[in-house]
Amino acid sequence: LSRSGIIPIAHSQDTAGPMTRTVADAAILLGAMTGVDPGDSATRLSRKRGLSSYLKFLDLNGLKGARIGVARNMAGSNPRILKIFETCIEAMKQLGAVIVDPADVKNFNKFSESEMEVLHYEFKADLNTYLKSLDDRVYVHSMEDVIRFNEENDDKVMPYFGQEHMTMAQERGSLKERKYKAALAKNLRLSRKQGIDATIRKYKLDAIVVPSGGPAWVIDLANGDAPNWDMQSTSPAAVAGYPHITVPAGYIFGLPVGISFFSTAWQEPTLIRLAYAFEQATQFRRQPRFLPTANLNV
Repeated sequence: LSRSGIIPIAHSQDTAGPMTRTVADAAILLGAMTGVDPGDSATRLSRKRGLSSYLKFLDLNGLKGARIGVARNMAGSNPRILKIFETCIEAMKQLGAVIVDPADVKNFNKFSESEMEVLHYEFKADLNTYLKSLDDRVYVHSMEDVIRFNEENDDKVMPYFGQEHMTMAQERGSLKERKYKAALAKNLRLSRKQGIDATIRKYKLDAIVVPSGGPAWVIDLANGDAPNWDMQSTSPAAVAGYPHITVPAGYIFGLPVGISFFSTAWQEPTLIRLAYAFEQATQFRRQPRFLPTANLNV
C-alpha cells in the first residue's frame, strides 16, 4: 500500500493498512487502497499482484484443511493471554484446521537491536523528506526543527515524557552509511529467509498464529509508557514487510485482545480467508464501551 502523505517513521518497516470492525470491511478497504503509486516506488512490486477486490476470499469454511502453525516462542508467558490463545487454537481445530504446534519462528528475537538502528536512520531521513515537502505555512521543516520546537515548548508538548528516539535519530547519518545498510540487510535476512519463510516452508503452513499482544495498558508516568506483555508478535511481519491481520480473540478485564495471522509475501488472500472463517465462527467482538477505570495488575 502507498505511504504517500503519511507522516513517516521508517519506510522499510511501516505501511498503511485498513483498520475496521470486521474482516469483510478490511477486505473492502484493502481492495480500494492497493495499487501502484508513482509517488511510492515500493508499490511497483504490487503490479499484477495487488487486487481491486478481496471479497471473493471471504470463506466461512476457510480454515478447513488449512495448516496453521503455532509460534509458541512468540506467545509470551502471561497466563490470561495464553488461556485465550488456547481457546482460539481449539476453535480453529473445530473448524477443520490442521494445527502444527509448535511451529516456532526462529530468529524473531535476534534483530531487535538492528530493527531499532534501522528505525532511527530511516526516521531521520524520511521525516526530513516529508517535512521539506510541506509549504511555508508549516512551522517546522526538519527533524532538527521539531526537536527544537519541543524543547522550547516542553511544558506543553512533553509534560511527562521526552523525545529520546527523536534525538537518537537526529544523531544518525545518511542512508548511504555502511552501518545502516548492514542493519537493514540483517533485518531482512533474519525476518524473511531465515524467519517467516523458513517456518512456513519447514512445516508447509498456510499461516502462523500468535497472540497480537495484551490489552491496552495504563500509562506509567514514573517508569514510562511501556507494556508489560512479554511478546513481540508484530515485529517479524513488520520488519519483513509481510502481511499480518489481527482479529478479536477475547477479553481480559473487559479489554480486548487479538490473535494474529501472518505469512509470507503476497499472501493477503490466504490471511483474509483464514481470519474471516475464524471471526465468523467465534464472534468474539463486542460493542466497545467506555471504561472509567481498568485493573491491569496481571
